[in-house]
Amino acid sequence: MDSINIKQLAKKLNLSTSTVSRAFRGHSDINRETKEKILAMARELNYQPNHLASNLRENKSKTIAVVVPEIANNFFSRAINGIERIARDRGYHVLIYLTNDDFEKEVAFLSELHNGRVDGIIMSVTGEAKDHSYMHKIRKKSIPLVFFDRVYDDVMASKVLTNDYESSFTATKHLLEQGCRKIVYLVVNKNLSIGKMRMQGYCDALESSGIPFSEDLVIDCSNEMSSNMQLLGDMFQSLKPDGVFASVERLALASYYVCHDLNIRIGEELKIVCFSSLEIAPLLNPSLSTITQPAFEMGKEAASILFRRLEDSDPNCHENVVLGSELIIRNSSGAASML
Repeated sequence: MDSINIKQLAKKLNLSTSTVSRAFRGHSDINRETKEKILAMARELNYQPNHLASNLRENKSKTIAVVVPEIANNFFSRAINGIERIARDRGYHVLIYLTNDDFEKEVAFLSELHNGRVDGIIMSVTGEAKDHSYMHKIRKKSIPLVFFDRVYDDVMASKVLTNDYESSFTATKHLLEQGCRKIVYLVVNKNLSIGKMRMQGYCDALESSGIPFSEDLVIDCSNEMSSNMQLLGDMFQSLKPDGVFASVERLALASYYVCHDLNIRIGEELKIVCFSSLEIAPLLNPSLSTITQPAFEMGKEAASILFRRLEDSDPNCHENVVLGSELIIRNSSGAASML
């Protein structure tokens, strides 16, 4: 049988070509019965849609980029799932770019993406203390950009955040209410906006309880587990803190390993709370108290904003969304409950 084109297929179905095209792209506005009818007729007539040609006619790649510092962290994997859910419903593909918290990689990725390879970018950033002039290429090309979780305040773009200051304040107050008076704050990059907000919540909670802030209790860590364990092992023995507030989950896990090695009883001698979306947090021994961000919802929100920008084509329209996190108190910091 000779191959047919989309116009001929639509005519046989007595439907518009746009309806047939949307069915092949998986658009949610096509009801299931109509979609199945279209696909069945396509199989019968051996019709194969040419998505590439369609994308070229529309001057679209039907692809978005997601730039993240890591994917081992449960937060980012959940956020990517949320982004992919929205993108799939719109008939878009998702490309993942992993920077490994390397600013030079981030610059290289963004420089590659400004050439029109993707229709839009969703990004959690790496190097806030750096020069961000390379981002202007994206704006000049009018490629929609949405930041989530970690952002550049000096770059005009839509942002999806969580209430990091309030969450940090609440978590620190919880440790204080549990009797902690020497609480260390563990951070990987306190120069990032997210690190600043979380640290400010920590500092203000101490002040509200009449406890002076000490720079010695702010511990700059890294992304390497072995070096973090060495650093924390030395610190736990020299400073002898009674509380740990970890800004990222890998630092709480490193603390668990070190406490095990040093025979420090977590929940009794040392109480721990951290930002984490770790699914096994309730299964740790003792169970880990967490500030859990709505990662999946953040991903969905960031993608929804991006597609609104793609539809209205206004590069100067920006949205700022702040979602709430949840403090779940478990045995690492006190009696299990939820705030």
